[in-house]
Amino acid sequence: MLKENLERVLAQISCGNNLGEEITLVGATKTMPVETINQAISYGLKVVAENKVQEFNQKTEFINGAEQHFIGHLQTNKVKYLVAKVSLIHSVDSLHLATEIDKCANKKGVLQEILVEINVGGELSKSGFDFLNAKDGVLEIVNSCKNVKVVGLMAMLPRSDDQALLSALTRKMRCLYDELKEKGLPFKHLSVGMSNDYKIAILNGSNMIRLGRTIFGERNYGVK
Repeated sequence: MLKENLERVLAQISCGNNLGEEITLVGATKTMPVETINQAISYGLKVVAENKVQEFNQKTEFINGAEQHFIGHLQTNKVKYLVAKVSLIHSVDSLHLATEIDKCANKKGVLQEILVEINVGGELSKSGFDFLNAKDGVLEIVNSCKNVKVVGLMAMLPRSDDQALLSALTRKMRCLYDELKEKGLPFKHLSVGMSNDYKIAILNGSNMIRLGRTIFGERNYGVK
């Protein structure tokens, strides 16, 4: 089933997004055992990502042949476990967090790539920069953090069956992404779209999607 799921998604995204850009598939591996993750990699999954730092620490050295990202909410005291170990941190939701990543990257002598998280739906339950202040927030990070490279934006769309709403919110993210890229920022990733909404996201400008259930099936939260 894993092989079939992955092949289906890879076929769906093979033509790129609506702008003809290549889509990066990120496998969200929360609760998945290392054996399953490595199996998915052997079937063609090139990027994997964890939501929790503790789980990342337990698995990272056993994962072979894939780029590793972090996509979950990140506390400043856990930054040291990720910097220089993951290729990309998707969920940088404040200047305070970016500054901590910058300090840690400076200490380790690396340039850490990040995405800035935007709360595009204005949901109280989600973190990220408010959309109205997002442009200023991104530029503040770029200007004040020298050991951090902002390579794009990330958002979680609201849980909704309203396809028009989800399309509109993704397009808002794409417009912001394009505007900042035109200012000379080295943007390459717009990370929008999860198992419920990735098809809508790639039809409206997303070029990176984060899929867990669609690839791996339902998660078993009882298994450690």
